[in-house]
Amino acid sequence: MSTILLGVTGSIAAYKACELTRLFVKSGHAVHVLMTDAATRFVSPLTFRTLSRNPVSAGLFDAPDEWVPGHISLAERADVLVVAPCTANVIAKLAHGLADDILTSTALASRAPLVIAPAMNTGMWDHPATRANMSLLASRGATFVDACTGDLACGTSGKGRMAEPQAVYDAVLRRLAACGTVSS
Repeated sequence: MSTILLGVTGSIAAYKACELTRLFVKSGHAVHVLMTDAATRFVSPLTFRTLSRNPVSAGLFDAPDEWVPGHISLAERADVLVVAPCTANVIAKLAHGLADDILTSTALASRAPLVIAPAMNTGMWDHPATRANMSLLASRGATFVDACTGDLACGTSGKGRMAEPQAVYDAVLRRLAACGTVSS
């Protein structure tokens, strides 16, 4: 099957990435999780290591498992890079080539297709900067799994909820199939 890099960012929706990991592993995919520091405050790396059955990368300067720096090694092996949940902050970093953590450094080095499942407050979702950053990424070939409308962690209701794990899973399989990497 495929090698999937799963980027997890600092959002309450990080718990959905656990289920997404389970879905990929159950289907026979190799999953390597990359976490931002903020993501580790919502879900522990141990949870993802247990679910993925692989080491988790949470720091840019963590000792790599091999002589090649971790972000380069993972970037070269990836069939797809999925960022779920993806905050407005990380969308901006990806759009502008900022690489200040393990996730964004790996993304910049990777040539694998990019699938993004945004998760943020409605105000952030609607902000012109976020909309422009998403448009820029889409113009470069990124696939977005549209955010849902509903109750948000901030106590309001609106658009910005991360799509359900099954919807993200399905979008990733469609993207892999379009690239000829796996049949859907």
